[in-house]
Amino acid sequence: MTTSMNNFQFAPLRSLDDFILESARFQLPNFNDFEKWGNRVVKNLLYYQTNYFVLAAIELIIIGLVQPMKIMLGMFAIAAVLYALLMTYGPNKSPSTQQLQSVNKYAVLALLLGIAYIFLYMFDAVLLVLFAVLLPISSIFIHSSLRLRNLKNKLTTAVETVGIKNSPMGKFLEAMDMMPDSFQ
Repeated sequence: MTTSMNNFQFAPLRSLDDFILESARFQLPNFNDFEKWGNRVVKNLLYYQTNYFVLAAIELIIIGLVQPMKIMLGMFAIAAVLYALLMTYGPNKSPSTQQLQSVNKYAVLALLLGIAYIFLYMFDAVLLVLFAVLLPISSIFIHSSLRLRNLKNKLTTAVETVGIKNSPMGKFLEAMDMMPDSFQ
């Protein structure tokens, strides 16, 4: 499923008034009707996708500016653990890595324990990185779950159907097989 870049389009940025201020209406979804709730979430993801990307970028920038060193240390700790796990248990271990592990078992164990110690020592930084990643995801999901669609939203979505399929969120939802039937 390859698409040329000239077909790739970004959805327009919706007004702040429509996104969250005066004309926006919010209501808890019907938790018993998952299909209707999921439809609301998907349609809002498609309609407000550029707003959601901007919101996520703003949240990530704010967290990065508040604690830049902890973010960098947390990313380093996560990368070190992932690297150690891939080198130790990865599917494509090189013969030199296998030989090193068989000859220097205690050195490899010490290295893994050292990396585990660094990870636990920087656990607050790791949690901050996880928070920085999960905050935009959760705020986008909460907004798309609570935001009621108005007539303008429905009409604009109907008009932009072709462009929405070639947008970043449209490609993501299509890859996740979550595109609504009206768009296929």
